[in-house]
Amino acid sequence: MLLTFGLLFAAMCLTVTGEVLLKYGLNQLGEFSFTPPIIWRTFTNVPVFMGFVLIFGGALFWLYVISRFDLSFAYPLLGLNYVLILIPSWLILGEQVTLRNILGAFIIVLGVFVVTWRTQ
Repeated sequence: MLLTFGLLFAAMCLTVTGEVLLKYGLNQLGEFSFTPPIIWRTFTNVPVFMGFVLIFGGALFWLYVISRFDLSFAYPLLGLNYVLILIPSWLILGEQVTLRNILGAFIIVLGVFVVTWRTQ
């Protein structure tokens, strides 16, 4: 069970890191559009490519997790990604994190706790 929780945390970290890399790469490139030259530039951008690799790695760990836990238990834990993403969004991407974001993150943590709390 400890391994499964560890892989869940790893999946979350890989996904969050991958999303930050996607955004970082897109910030370098500008707005995305569905034109062949833009698609090519996007997918040959190293941060974007690595972002997809990390997200895929997170998905593999996620498969392990949901093969061992009920989806109704494991999936709400992914809500913590919204909380985790605030830190690198602020530190790496320079995005503004407001009191509203922090309050929302607190509510999400509380909600995840309520939804996943199992009485014995």
